Amino acid sequence: MVRPSVRPVSGTDYDLVLTSPSRDVHGRISGVGAAVQQLSIDGIELTPGFDSRRPAPFYCGKALVPWPNRVRDARWHHDGHTLQLDITDPETNTALHGLLCAAEYECVAHSESSVTLAAPIQYRDGYPFDLATTVRYQLTATGLAATHTVHNVGSRCAPVALGAHPFLSIGDVPTDQLTLRVNGDFHVDVDAQRIPVGVTPVGGTAWDLRTGRPVADLTLDDCWVVSGATNHGSTHTLCSPDGRTLSLWTDEQFGFLHVFVTREFPKDGDHVTAVALEPMTAQADALNSGIGLRWLAPGKQFSASWAIRYEYPR
Repeated sequence: MVRPSVRPVSGTDYDLVLTSPSRDVHGRISGVGAAVQQLSIDGIELTPGFDSRRPAPFYCGKALVPWPNRVRDARWHHDGHTLQLDITDPETNTALHGLLCAAEYECVAHSESSVTLAAPIQYRDGYPFDLATTVRYQLTATGLAATHTVHNVGSRCAPVALGAHPFLSIGDVPTDQLTLRVNGDFHVDVDAQRIPVGVTPVGGTAWDLRTGRPVADLTLDDCWVVSGATNHGSTHTLCSPDGRTLSLWTDEQFGFLHVFVTREFPKDGDHVTAVALEPMTAQADALNSGIGLRWLAPGKQFSASWAIRYEYPR
């Protein structure tokens, strides 16, 4: 069964394991922000991980709800009223990554290889709606599958978007030696506040990552409109020189992918390159633009799924 252990910063951690004759898969989920803290297959770390005694760096692994990314000036308009959220990214004067990144989720179901965490969003001045949210994580033979669900338990239609913030790595290969492929036909252009102002076709531009670019050449905090989001989902991949791949698959609900590349990720007392592939059902500032935003009627729910998949030549 899942063995939770209390931590001072990350809340309760949930250790997961899936064993088979061919592979051993291990994961750790943090109760704070329902964050993917660790994931490995046969000892190969598939996320850079973080020390649960300290806050998760760069929102590592967290669930982003009821909006991913930023809201301009932490302000939006609804029914003729201006609603003010907390500014959580002072550098851009925006509200970043929803309302539950610092919340302790409750475990509502678990097994040796899976855990379901739940947290409410309750009526507040900047977001006057009531939601029940869950995240289910299931280890698989190739990594991890996740499903996010939001249920409107209030009496008013509620605006909802979902996202996640997993960092990916192939642990025995320096991340700068990996190649990144992003299955996106359009780049989302932004202003100085990192708020969208339009989209640009990627063909012939530096934003065309469809055939892959070395991570060493990339410094990104950028979003793409993903290809294939209306059919059977989309796949975005990190490739190692020896042919191994680590992919983020997203279902058709995730129409956008934000990519963040940092060289300041804390690891073992040093700073290393790390890549976050962030699936989003709506683009930044969706509470204002409406792009990708869903309005849930009372009693209705919305789900979206993604997965991390590790493959290597045999």
